[in-house]
Amino acid sequence: MTSEQLAWKIRRHGIEMTHLSHGSHIASVLSVADIIAVLYNDILNVDPKNPDMPNRDRFIMSKGHAGAAVYAALAEKGFFDVEELKTHYADGSRLSGHVSHKGIPGVEFSTGSLGHGLSVGTGMAMAAKLDNKDHKVFVVCGDGECDEGSMWEAALFANHFELNNLVAVIDHNQMQSLDFCENTIKLEPLSDKWKAFGWNVYEIDGHNHNELKKALNAARLNKDKPTVIIANTVKGKGVSFMELDILWHYRFPHEGEEYDNAVKELNDSRPDGVSDPYTDK
Repeated sequence: MTSEQLAWKIRRHGIEMTHLSHGSHIASVLSVADIIAVLYNDILNVDPKNPDMPNRDRFIMSKGHAGAAVYAALAEKGFFDVEELKTHYADGSRLSGHVSHKGIPGVEFSTGSLGHGLSVGTGMAMAAKLDNKDHKVFVVCGDGECDEGSMWEAALFANHFELNNLVAVIDHNQMQSLDFCENTIKLEPLSDKWKAFGWNVYEIDGHNHNELKKALNAARLNKDKPTVIIANTVKGKGVSFMELDILWHYRFPHEGEEYDNAVKELNDSRPDGVSDPYTDK
């Protein structure tokens, strides 16, 4: 499976999971799908047959409300049965709405309280340094999280201790919760802020898989300081009527026209060699 095929699968599962559960955050799942797909397909040193192997890379989904994207990637990579995705957000399911590590192979840390993931990742990277371990720590954050003071405390700490084993990826879709980021708390110039905090900075198209792979591979080789990749994305990417519409931060695709049109649009852009697990039967 290519990363482009996996990204499509993540988007398709995301539509189905939020539709079945009447859950939220489908637009966030769609915006981050390419980032998650490249990480799990081409970058992370992880093994579904041995998810707790000591030398695995650590991955934290700090924007935990988009956890459906992580669950979908894990299932497609063989960490658990794809059929379990249908239980997402249901009573008694281990696949909670915000990503959880409880009983789920491949998830390092439960998230959803925004601004915490980078701090935890920084601690993991520091621990790896102290233990002379050579694995990497990757954290995917939302741009709205950059409003949080804990993000910048972690950034200061990581620079001070030269945590070159730490990579943050900002899903910069320019929207948060109820409005555009710039109408909430201005972030720009975001790249300059991270540079001022001593980080190695790449700014890329977060839907371009070649750019994602190039930046993430360069980050793996970095020897002197932590790296942040500002991945410019479109919230709701892949479903035209969800793109850049803040309504879809909390809304799910309802039965009928919304769901049908979302599935049709995704299938119209389906990569070669990929089947729709819900309709191609």
